[in-house]
Amino acid sequence: MIETTTGKKRILSLDVFRGLTIAAMILVNTAGDGRYVYAPLQHSKWNGCTPTDLVFPFFLFIVGVSIVYALESKKADFDNHKNIISGALRRMLILIGLGLFIALFYRFDFQHLRFPGVLQRIGIVYFICTLIYLKTRQRTRDWLAGIILVSYYVVLTYVPVPDGNAPNLEPESNLAAWVDRAIFTTDHIYAHTELWDPEGLLSTIPAIVTTLFGIRIGEFLKRTDISANKICGNLALTGVVGIILGLLVGLIFPINKQLWTSSYVLYAAGLCTVGLTAAYWLIDVKGYKKYTWVFVVFGANAISAYVVSEIVPGMLNWISVHHEGTKIGGMKLIYDSVFKPYFSPYNASLLFAIWFVLLIWVLMYILYRKKIFIKV
Repeated sequence: MIETTTGKKRILSLDVFRGLTIAAMILVNTAGDGRYVYAPLQHSKWNGCTPTDLVFPFFLFIVGVSIVYALESKKADFDNHKNIISGALRRMLILIGLGLFIALFYRFDFQHLRFPGVLQRIGIVYFICTLIYLKTRQRTRDWLAGIILVSYYVVLTYVPVPDGNAPNLEPESNLAAWVDRAIFTTDHIYAHTELWDPEGLLSTIPAIVTTLFGIRIGEFLKRTDISANKICGNLALTGVVGIILGLLVGLIFPINKQLWTSSYVLYAAGLCTVGLTAAYWLIDVKGYKKYTWVFVVFGANAISAYVVSEIVPGMLNWISVHHEGTKIGGMKLIYDSVFKPYFSPYNASLLFAIWFVLLIWVLMYILYRKKIFIKV
């Protein structure tokens, strides 16, 4: 159990929360059969928010908290800012490179290479938020977050789309979709839509605010002038306020992950705050740490776990067999042989996803036991 004040010690709950988020990210990305997925494990078709829609903002929120824990003690050394920014730029480029590598790993086709992506967004948001954190105070960051959220609402709902469409929030004809097509072209955006990208350029701007919220919560968690119990109370209240604000703003600007709307930012940040606060209170304040290592295995090598989870399916699919004139890859072969014959379609699909999470966990556990922590 830690002291009643936060001190400078790294909080275990942050790694646990990160690990849970990565586990959830892998789970929802690896259904055995995409036709049979329980509703909470699917993204909303457009407006609305499922538990799956919260996974990505949870990770970006944690990035913000981690920035504070990594840089707070270094921020005052202005002479070192250049090195910090250089390191952040390097990490951004590595993350972008990894995202492009994963896209090419499955389809070595530069003509149709998807430029946006999950890792690309993480890298860009991390770099920008590192700059903002180093060069601004919290009050400035709060104003900046508010300006971005209001401006994003105004731009999407009042600015006409240059292709002749009136301002709208429909999937293929909104301004963010037009920007993706204009800058990346349809050959280099999400192949399943071809007309817009869920990690597109314009929607990355409000995603920055998700990480700025994480920075705000990280700074509050590091306070040493009040007790840990008071920190938990204040953060829980902050989270509830964020949820309520998100729902209220959603009445005029619908909660939508694909567009990363302002209401979605507020709603998700509120839930992130409540979730992290609960984990902090249970683990770091009350000292319930017995099985936390199970999740720290993922949290300690979060990006590595995600990258491996994206690559392993492709590697397994190198192993293939021919069945009734059709070539079956390794992933489908395992699903068809081990899960599909013995469970209902929905349960087979879910159990396959759980099995895959456990497979990646074992690979990360090997690194964890050998104390290998790959920092991007």
